Amino acid sequence: MPALSITIIEDEEDISQLLRYNLEKAGYGVSAYESGEDGLAAIRACPPDLVLLDLMLPGMGGMDVCRMMKQDAATQDVPVIIISACGEENDIVAGLEQGADDYLPKPFSPKVLLARIRTVLRRVS
Repeated sequence: MPALSITIIEDEEDISQLLRYNLEKAGYGVSAYESGEDGLAAIRACPPDLVLLDLMLPGMGGMDVCRMMKQDAATQDVPVIIISACGEENDIVAGLEQGADDYLPKPFSPKVLLARIRTVLRRVS
């Protein structure tokens, strides 16, 4: 069975590398993008099994990426977990209302993130 694919949209290189390392170590196939536009284009071209999405991105922000994914029939069923430094209650509520399946404030534990990924993937499979 092929590895499940996860797309990371994160502009901070150190966080993107940390995510990639932990996801690949857990057996996932990973692709990463630094901008909302590039990530959204890749998701539309080949929808992954799950998206990890930062909110504060250059150009198109993460909320717009999430909203556009959920409005597009080809990508609306792809689960999204927002990972953001915006950890206030209003930010979390806004992200979930835009269609995100989960929201994890930074800094985060890689173990908690992997548990949340497994949980979301279990719900959609």
